[in-house]
Amino acid sequence: MRFSKIQVLTVMKQTGMVPVFYNSDIEISKQVVKACYDGGVRAFEFTNRGEFAHEVFGELVKFAAKECPEMIMGIGSIVDAPTTALYIQLGANFIVGPLFNPEVAKVANRRLVPYAPGCGSVTEVGFAQEAGCDICKVFPGDVLGAGFVKGLKAPMPWSNLMVTGGVKPEEANLKTWFDAGVTCVGMGSNLFPADMMKAADWAGISKLCSDALEIIQRVKK
Repeated sequence: MRFSKIQVLTVMKQTGMVPVFYNSDIEISKQVVKACYDGGVRAFEFTNRGEFAHEVFGELVKFAAKECPEMIMGIGSIVDAPTTALYIQLGANFIVGPLFNPEVAKVANRRLVPYAPGCGSVTEVGFAQEAGCDICKVFPGDVLGAGFVKGLKAPMPWSNLMVTGGVKPEEANLKTWFDAGVTCVGMGSNLFPADMMKAADWAGISKLCSDALEIIQRVKK
């Protein structure tokens, strides 16, 4: 399922949350995507972290197109242009990276696919915006903190920022980030507790997602 750049960015802004997940098992990954979808998630980041991750992602995209038709599937942990091209070919609707690589921006821009690079300084965010990145990932969020977001937004209020790292599905935590001015948050292990994953408690994960989305709507400015 191919979504437009405007659709992707709008969903990120409206829902305010992108789950971040990786598992080498395709069946587990399908269950997680469906659980997130049932919980109201509409943008999902699978990460390129293991051997044959692209094969799992390709199957996930086909699964989502049938079972979760409104789910926008993106790929994370992307650091180079060839890998970007591979995942766009496999159906990635957005690209996320831990760092900013202008060559990735070129490939993504050519296909009008949003690229959210990891940025750890105001200068990096500026260079990424210059390269056509509509949204930048503040990473690692737990190191940089909400003060970084607030400080950056003061002279650059047009910036769309997604923070990953140090985000929890708790009201106090989410309120801190959204008060600082983030557009959305990326949330990983805190949405997928080990005990729930082990017990295949998909309904529990759906509830964690829906509760987090509800909190975000409440605390968003």
